[in-house]
Amino acid sequence: MRWEVGGEKPSTPRLSPLTPQDVLKRKKRIMKIVHIVPGFGGTFYCGNCLRDSGVVASLKKAGHDAVTLPMYLPLTMNGYVNEDGIPVFYGAVNIYLKQFPVFRHMPKWFEKLMNSPSVLKFAAKKSGSTRASGLEDLTESMLLGADGHQSEELQQLVDFLKYHEKPDIVHVSNALLLGLAKKVRDEVKVPVVCSLQDEDVWVDAMHEDSREKMWKLLADKSKDVDAFIAVSDYFGRLMQKRMSIPREKLHVLHVGVRPETYAYSKPAGNPQAIGYVSRICEENGFEILVDAFVLLKQNPAFSTLKLRATGGMTGDDTKFINKQISKLKQNNVYSDFEIQPGFTQPELQDFFKSVSVLSVPVLKGEAFGLYQVEALASGIPLVQPELGAFPEIISISGGGITYKPNTAEALAEKLAEVLSDQKKLEAMSLSGRKAVENHFDCGVLSVKMVDIYKTLL
Repeated sequence: MRWEVGGEKPSTPRLSPLTPQDVLKRKKRIMKIVHIVPGFGGTFYCGNCLRDSGVVASLKKAGHDAVTLPMYLPLTMNGYVNEDGIPVFYGAVNIYLKQFPVFRHMPKWFEKLMNSPSVLKFAAKKSGSTRASGLEDLTESMLLGADGHQSEELQQLVDFLKYHEKPDIVHVSNALLLGLAKKVRDEVKVPVVCSLQDEDVWVDAMHEDSREKMWKLLADKSKDVDAFIAVSDYFGRLMQKRMSIPREKLHVLHVGVRPETYAYSKPAGNPQAIGYVSRICEENGFEILVDAFVLLKQNPAFSTLKLRATGGMTGDDTKFINKQISKLKQNNVYSDFEIQPGFTQPELQDFFKSVSVLSVPVLKGEAFGLYQVEALASGIPLVQPELGAFPEIISISGGGITYKPNTAEALAEKLAEVLSDQKKLEAMSLSGRKAVENHFDCGVLSVKMVDIYKTLL
C-alpha cells in the first residue's frame, strides 16, 4: 500500500484479529520498530544517515520488522519513495515555506508539488539545509512540535504511524527531532527512543542569541523521551550535561558496521597515500589535511605520497574546495591529489585499497565518525585529532593514533611518523580490523539496542 502524504486517514483504526503470523511474532518477541531519520539526498557522505540505515538493516537481519521513515529529503538521490513504500515526511521545501505566514495555508496541490521527487532532488543539491545559521526559527518551530508551524506535517506522520505502521517502538535519529516525541507517545502510545549524535554541531553554529534558548528547549523536550542512546561515552557525557538528561535514561552504544561486508587489505605501500572520507568542507578539517600534505611533500622521503579524498560536497563547499585546489597547484603537488566522486560501499572498498592511512581532522571533533569504523574494517589505520570521541575509538580499537593540537604542523608530524614505520602501520591495521569484529559489529550492537527496547516495553 502506498501512503500519500497529506492523504485522508482512515475514519477508524483498521483493527483485525490476530493472525497466526502475529502469534508467531509475539512468541519470538519480534518487534515492529520505526526509525525516523532525516534524509540527506545522497549528495555527500552522511555518516549519521549511514549509521541509521545500518541499524535498521541489522534489526531486519535479526528478524525484527524494522523500517526507516525519512524526513525532509530522500535518503538517496534514487527516488522519492524508499524500498518499503514509505514517502518523505516533513518535505524540506514545505516546512521551510511554512515559516512565512503567506504559505501556512497552501492548497494541497501546491504542497504535493513541493514534495515531488524533482523538487526535493533540487533542494538536496542546495546548501542551505546543511547550515544552522539562518535556520534558527525553523529549528525552534520543529522542536515546538504541535505548537510549531509544521503541526499539520506532525499530524500526518502520527496518523501514518497509528494506521499504517502500528509500531512497538519509535526511534528518532537525533534530538533535533524531539518535537515529535510527545504527540507520538500520546497518540501512538508507544515508547520513544532518541539517538544522540552531533546535535551540538548544529546548535552551537546558530546565532549567539538562539543557542541558549535552543538548549533549554531541547532539555524541556527530553522529558518526552523514554530512553536516549549516545554514540560514544564522550558524547553521552556532553549531552547529559547540556540537556539535563537523567542518568537512568541514558545509554551508550557505539556505531558499528557489518565486518563481513568489508574486504580487509594491508595499507597501500607503493605508493603510499593519505585518505579522507567525509563531506569535503572546512568544518571537517579538509584544509588542515591539505596543508599537512603540502608540508609532507617538501620532504624527499614522501615524494611519491598521494592524497585521495571522497565524500561529496554541497553548493556551500565549492568555493572552499577551489581554494584548496589552487593551493595544491601553487605548491606543485596537485598531480598527487585526487577526488573520487563516488562513495557508495563498493566504491569505498576500492578507495580503501588505495590508501595507507585515513585522516579526517574535524575542527572541533565529532560524536563518533562512522568513516573511522569503515576504515578500520578495511585495514586502514587512523590518524585523528585528540578531540571529541576520536581518542575513545582509537583507544578501544588500537587501530590508530591521535595528535594535538589540531594543526597542519602537528598532523604532518604524526603522519610522517606513522607512514615511516611499516611494521607499526601493519600492526595497527590488524588491531583495527579485529576491534571491528569484536566490538564494532553492527549485528552485536543491534542486539544490545533491542535489549534496551525490551526494558521500555
